[in-house]
Amino acid sequence: MSEVAITYYSDVLCVWGYIAQVRVDELRRHFEGKLVVVPRLVPVFGDTPKKIGEGWRARGGYEAYAAHVASVVARFDHLTLNPDTWNRVRPASSLVPHAVVRALDLIAREGIVDHAALSAEGRGPCEELAWHLRLAFFRDGRDIGRMPVVLEVASEMGLPVDVLRARLDDGTAWAALHADHEAVKEEGVRGSPTFVLNERRQILYGNVGYRILEANVLELLREPGDQASWC
Repeated sequence: MSEVAITYYSDVLCVWGYIAQVRVDELRRHFEGKLVVVPRLVPVFGDTPKKIGEGWRARGGYEAYAAHVASVVARFDHLTLNPDTWNRVRPASSLVPHAVVRALDLIAREGIVDHAALSAEGRGPCEELAWHLRLAFFRDGRDIGRMPVVLEVASEMGLPVDVLRARLDDGTAWAALHADHEAVKEEGVRGSPTFVLNERRQILYGNVGYRILEANVLELLREPGDQASWC
């Protein structure tokens, strides 16, 4: 293959998605011109009162989950964590930030934003906004479950907030987000982050190391697509 596509599913409130971005960035640098990253959104934290408030109640609730996240982030030198994250700042849902990411995708396709100016890392608009939202939550302790906060982050990036809001108000951003949720079901995505390659033949889920991602991309670049199955 001359080019490989990797679909990257994540939730902006997922700590493992926060961790995985540096691996995606390194893949893009290493395989420059040979790798296409397709970001999609999975609603792991669509209902945090249920997922954490109820799901972690027996283990200590939000405070215990916050401690768990802190212990995970502490293992990675390139990341920082605000002490308020999940302790005092508890976004109700990732659906709001995800919808704004999809609104950006819509206007980017219309040529309203400058892709190159948006990211120094070569990320697409959706990846870049998702990364800034992760920083706002995990690093800065801001509640990105609230629409005003998400739009504030977008404004700080120089994005046209009025245009984003219009795509939210007319429902097109929510429809695009629904398409992500349908893709999650169709591709059997279990959680965040999940990497899908080779027409769903290779699905890598969870805290997947960079070398594993690199090996999968290398193998696809070496082998033509018609040799993917021997049966």
